[in-house]
Amino acid sequence: MNDQQVLVEMKGISKYFNGIKALSNVNLKIRKGTVHALMGENGAGKSTAMKILSGIYKPTEGKVLLEGKEIFLDNPKAALDNGIAMIHQELSPIFEMTVAENIFLGREPVYPKLHLVNYSKMYKDTKEMFESLNLSINPKKKMKELSVSEIQMVEIVKAISYNSKVIIMDEPTSSLADKEVEQLFSIIRRLKKEGKGIIYISHKMDEIFQISDDITVFRDGEYISTNIAKELNNETLIKRMVGRELTDVFPERRQTITDQVALSVEGISAKGHFENVSFQLKKGEILGLTGLMGAGRTEIAKAIFGMIPIESGTIKLNNEEIKIKEPKDAIKHGIAFVTEDRKEEGLVLPMSVKQNITISSLKKVTSGPMMKVNLEVQVVDDLIKKLKIKTHSRNQLVETLSGGNQQKIVLAKWLLTDPQVLILDEPTRGIDIGAKTEIYKLMDDLTKEGYSIIMISSEMPEVLGMSDRIIVLSEGKVTGVLNPKEATQEKILRLATANKMEV
Repeated sequence: MNDQQVLVEMKGISKYFNGIKALSNVNLKIRKGTVHALMGENGAGKSTAMKILSGIYKPTEGKVLLEGKEIFLDNPKAALDNGIAMIHQELSPIFEMTVAENIFLGREPVYPKLHLVNYSKMYKDTKEMFESLNLSINPKKKMKELSVSEIQMVEIVKAISYNSKVIIMDEPTSSLADKEVEQLFSIIRRLKKEGKGIIYISHKMDEIFQISDDITVFRDGEYISTNIAKELNNETLIKRMVGRELTDVFPERRQTITDQVALSVEGISAKGHFENVSFQLKKGEILGLTGLMGAGRTEIAKAIFGMIPIESGTIKLNNEEIKIKEPKDAIKHGIAFVTEDRKEEGLVLPMSVKQNITISSLKKVTSGPMMKVNLEVQVVDDLIKKLKIKTHSRNQLVETLSGGNQQKIVLAKWLLTDPQVLILDEPTRGIDIGAKTEIYKLMDDLTKEGYSIIMISSEMPEVLGMSDRIIVLSEGKVTGVLNPKEATQEKILRLATANKMEV
């Protein structure tokens, strides 16, 4: 790599937390006008390295160079002042403020003499930025009125608005539909032409090879390699990331399906969400639910779980009609729901592994007001072993674990409620290829034990690789049911856009 092209360099960076190694002597060079993918399993050190580069953490050892000169990033403002901006995976906008106020927070344009915020200029500047990027978001809208994908685009515009030399994008497409992903890639190509350096973190292999110029791999907190993207392929990249070959990402599904219908959904509707949806889930089956964003996938799951009221139709469990008005009714009937946003809706991050696993089943490990400590420990340890959760101890805080292990803890929590039906909404979102493989194996094992699974996913390889049957939705309606042998990405996409093509 030509050092004259290097925009920013992390040299010999190490970071320890309470004596525990998070990074050990890692290196990273970002060239001007390139997209540099930073790859590695969860826990590889990617986030720690980027928090050092964005001024959130100070390195224990090593230095950061910007255009050949050492810089000191004592806080996020210092990073921004040096032209380094980061778009975090966990979005944290101020929902009660407008889009423009969020973008210009702390640097609002003011009238020179009055020192009052010049809202007209702020809204005008925001509108011009959006128009230049072909985005149609109203700058005066409050953030709480936006969709998750719109919030993501606002965060991207905010980072660009600093006129930064280096922009770190952590899982920027996790909440974006295909059309919005292409919009983002168009923005990235424009930034490259302006000589910016983009650090791109994603677990989506197709994106990495589509957008990246260089790829660096970290593993277990250590630097493994840097290559021109064209020198690598899926297999070689995965091997570098996990330290071994993953020949079978998806387990071979042995027939675990019986003729017994575990769950029957008959003509359910919820105004503004979905209409006249019917399907059956058999015992031991993985039923894939897919479609474009806004198709109603998650809303159907929430309705079955009692989070959205059903206006018409029936739900039957083991051929008996059940009434579900709130989540506790669903839990009582043996239905569990692993939501797509595990950090906001599935976990209490500052609490321990043990507390998170037992939080929804306290009656099992208590006697009156007293906790059955030995029983709680036994139950938790059994689930940690069964799900192969990597943790130093049952008392480790969940917020310190990798995404894959956090997802397993959410699953362990629901397995403790003795469900018959598991609804998994985007079960592998934001986790690495190695952890994905473990989740897939776990899903396969659970069906062999008699569990029935509804899997909602927007990742086509996942839908095709794990589903025993696939239900496709478009604009709140079922547009097709496919078996894996006949299903292709093209057929699914055609069905997913069926209602849109009729308009």
